Amino acid sequence: MKSPTPVPEVRCLGATQNHDHFDVTNEPAASQLLAWRCRVGHVIDVLPSSSAANLPFNASIDRYKLGNRTFTDCSSDRLLLDRSVARISTDNNRDYVFQVYTEGGIESIEGAGLERRSPASASIMVLDLNQPIRMLRSRCRVLTFFVPRPVVEQVLPHADSIHGRVFESKTPLTHLMIEHVAALSKSLPGMTENEAVQAFDVGIQLMLGAFAKQAKLSGNVRAAARSAVFDKARRYVKENLYQPWLTPESVLAALQLPRATVYRLFQNEGGLGRYIINRRLREAADELVRYPDRQIIEIAYSLGFNSASDFTRAFRRHYGMPPQDHRFMVMQKMNAQG
Repeated sequence: MKSPTPVPEVRCLGATQNHDHFDVTNEPAASQLLAWRCRVGHVIDVLPSSSAANLPFNASIDRYKLGNRTFTDCSSDRLLLDRSVARISTDNNRDYVFQVYTEGGIESIEGAGLERRSPASASIMVLDLNQPIRMLRSRCRVLTFFVPRPVVEQVLPHADSIHGRVFESKTPLTHLMIEHVAALSKSLPGMTENEAVQAFDVGIQLMLGAFAKQAKLSGNVRAAARSAVFDKARRYVKENLYQPWLTPESVLAALQLPRATVYRLFQNEGGLGRYIINRRLREAADELVRYPDRQIIEIAYSLGFNSASDFTRAFRRHYGMPPQDHRFMVMQKMNAQG
């Protein structure tokens, strides 16, 4: 008797390494917000108020990797989120992010090139991770698509112009998109990767079509020019970070850029000078861990700080702790993991 042909195993996303789940409820109440900040910090910074830092905080996230696409289902309490110029200059996240709010929404949005505004409700919004943004988000559930830049820019020639745009739930198309995405999130754990990719792409095509119609982007080169100037200034700062003469004036003089334009791009950082300081502090934080035997004062001087006290004061203001505590905390965490 002929043996039956083996049936290939079909694995669902919920049973593979393509899916991971994180919930802060397993953390002590006073550490829940910090744990969440660490979890999402590779993409965006959580800015807790001093009064809220040690209070109980509710948040959870399911993340699905679909090839070069990522989908997340996240619920959290009210948060202030910030993707700053300093953060953009130090990571490689350049996707477009489409967020679908099934509960709650955005209370306010601001960023370089964006007017500060408070939408009444935000059912769908898009972010360009190559541009800064700060947003206050109510307690919410948000379903998020991380989409590679070429996919978006193939449909929208000046896609960076849609950064920060929102769709409120007032049209049949918006309701259709929300229903599709909510169904995707519910069904995703039982889907194969191919099925999930197809459903993901349908959702993205719906949103891209809607944003293209809303944005009316033909001939809009202003955002592209702004993005190019922004990148040029950031690259110059990064390349000259260890030069003691690096100042806002030296950047303007070297690049021959209009003062008003550059300062407007960096306004969310408190100006170009503040951006340079924050960028140096980020580099210092990395060096404190990368070179554990190097004296803190040497790191401070190499990055343009005039004294140990100036450096410690600036570091504490930016990171909420002195540099020696940052080094100790990170090294302890690395040793525990290793």
